[in-house]
Parts: sequence; structure tokens; C-alpha cells
Amino acid sequence: MRIHKVLAQASVDLIRAVFNDGKVLDHELAKAFKANRKWGKRDRGFIAETTFEVTRWRRALAYLAQDDSVEALCTVQWTRMGYAIPDWWDRHEIAFESIAAREEQLADQPRAIRESVPDWLDRRGVEELGDAWESELTILNNRTRVYLRVNTLKATRAEAIAWLAGNGITAEAVDGLPQAIALNPGKTLPRSLLENGMFEIQDAGSQMIAPLVDPQPGEYVIDACAGAGGKTLHLAALMQNQGTLLAMDVQPSKLRELERRAKRADASALIETTLIGPTTIKEYKGVADCLLIDAPCSGLGTLRRQPDLKWRLTEEKIEHLHSIQTELLNSYPTMLKPDGRLVYATCSLLPSENQMQLERFLERGDFKLLEEEMILPSVLGYDGFYAAVLRKYANE
Repeated sequence: MRIHKVLAQASVDLIRAVFNDGKVLDHELAKAFKANRKWGKRDRGFIAETTFEVTRWRRALAYLAQDDSVEALCTVQWTRMGYAIPDWWDRHEIAFESIAAREEQLADQPRAIRESVPDWLDRRGVEELGDAWESELTILNNRTRVYLRVNTLKATRAEAIAWLAGNGITAEAVDGLPQAIALNPGKTLPRSLLENGMFEIQDAGSQMIAPLVDPQPGEYVIDACAGAGGKTLHLAALMQNQGTLLAMDVQPSKLRELERRAKRADASALIETTLIGPTTIKEYKGVADCLLIDAPCSGLGTLRRQPDLKWRLTEEKIEHLHSIQTELLNSYPTMLKPDGRLVYATCSLLPSENQMQLERFLERGDFKLLEEEMILPSVLGYDGFYAAVLRKYANE
């Protein structure tokens, strides 16, 4: 298999943008593919695999190459992918004959090197998760399947699977999740097939959150950290398009994307959006039957899909996220009616963002904890999530 100069340089440029400039890999890939429409499926696959795997295995590849330059990391990764390194490529004096020996030695290196995470993150994982950190981290370095959520406002799961089959995409139902389907391992979904609104790309773990809110048709439901609306659209389907679903966020661009997706999903009549400002929470005091706080978090449960995240995170950022989570729990629940239902969720594995936040919140004495869910990648194979379901006391 040949490596083309243009594709090799594009891969290096993308990885450098992630490592040096803190760019989001998914976003950078999408921009590159949009700007280079002549790249074929194989070209895009080469670039995507190179960039994701170099990002995922950054420290392990540097150990194998004995060089941490992006060019050296790519060189070793391409060797792992089965490519012959062309003469025109700068090999950075890598001793290829010794790579095989170092591959065998890699298992004896410190975990932060062999699992490719920053030292501080490895220490934090051990401090918060103990022995469980090792197994979770190993799973988070494995690739995962693409999961879709069927939009039941437009189709049944059986109809969606049949429609995909008619478009050359094989998918199967996911046990225990009535709207979830999974593509075959290694397969992706062309974005054009999302435009009919029949389904959304949404990890199976994420699909477990909205049902915990248990929204009923006709209720007033608030998704307080809606972002671009993945869980908002799931809530809309569970409400059968009946009632009011208010999606809130601090970023106008995300709400605009949510509105576009809601229209595509036939949920525009149900979903309202509002930008969070200084008085927003007071304006909606006591109106909601259900409230979802899908809080900003470290995102460590999603490293299988976002390996670049571990290089953007810092301990200072996590501490800052703690303060945001605390503030949201202190202020947003006032939007609930008495006897209202609250779900606090993150896509983090760290107790400091999850159980410890809930322990402090429950000290207020105005909420009762009904259940907690810890969705572990090592157990289910999905992205990692935490969710706590609480009810507001009726006399508050």
C-alpha cells in the first residue's frame, strides 16, 4: 500500500493543530474533508485512522520511535498500519529494526506511557478510581462502534434498520435500549443519510440518560445544558411531541444547530430554545415538571471517541469544571416545581464530578435521591456516563 505525499502532510498538519494549538480533532477533520472534496473514501480513511490513532497512542508511539515529533509518530503508526515508508518521507533516523523489540518492552513501561495519557491524568485516575482506573483506561483506548438513536417520531427501529439496509448500511438492534442500533464494527455512516431525521448519531451510553428523566407527554421539561441537542431530541421523542420542552444553553451557535436538528426531526413544535442570561433562571422559577442538568465535565468517559480530549485537559480545567457543576446544582433546580424530577448527568468517570457533587447537593435537604447510574465502559462497552435521579420535596 502506498502513502501519498498530500495525505501524509495533511495528517501531520491536523495532528499538529491538535497537539500544538488545542484544536478539536473531529472539527478539524470535518473542515479538512469539506475543503478537499476530491479526496476519496480511502483517502479520508487513511487520514482519519492516522490522526485518531496517533492522537490516541501519542506517548506509546513516542516510546517506540524514541522521538516525539509528529512526523516520527506518524512514521511508526503507518508501520503499524502496514504501510511501507516511502523514500521521500523524513524518517527522523528511526531505527526500524529496534521497534519490534520496543513493542515487546512497551507492556513493562509505566501505565501513562503504555496507555498514552498525561502523567497528571494517570495520577488523578488512580486517586479517584483506585484499581478500577487501569481497566477503564484500557477500554477507553479501544475503538468503539457507531451507535444511532432511532427517532421514533419518524420511524420504528425495524423501519430504520430496513431503510439503512436499502442504502447499503448493515445495522443491528441493541439489547436493552429500545431506540438504539449499532453499525458493524469499523463502519461509519455517511452524513447525508442523517438528513431525513430518522435517526441521530448518539452513543448507547448517552441514550441511557433521557429515559431516566422519564418525561411524560404534556409535561413541561427543561434541558438546562442542551448544547446542540442530542439528549433534547431524545426527550422530545419520549414526550411524543406533546407538552413543552425548553432547551437552554450559553452558546447561541449550539442552539441554532439544535433548532436545525429539531426541524429535521419533526420536533420543532415541541422544542423551544432560550439563551441563558443573568436573569434566565429566575424567569423560569418553579415551572418545570422535569429538569435535566447534563453538566459540563471533563468528558473522560468519551475518550474512545475523543482521544484528543486528554491532551486538552488540565488539572486546572477540571477544578474549574467542579465549580461550574456546583454552581449549576445550586441554582438550576429552582426551575423545578415541588415534587419535580431532577437528573444530574455527566460523561465523566471521576467521583469528584459525580457522587461527590451529589453528596454536597443533598446536604441542602430539599431533594431526595431516587437512584444513581454509573455507566462504565469496562462493563457495557459504551461511553462512560454518570446520572443521579432526584425528586424535589413537595413542601419546598
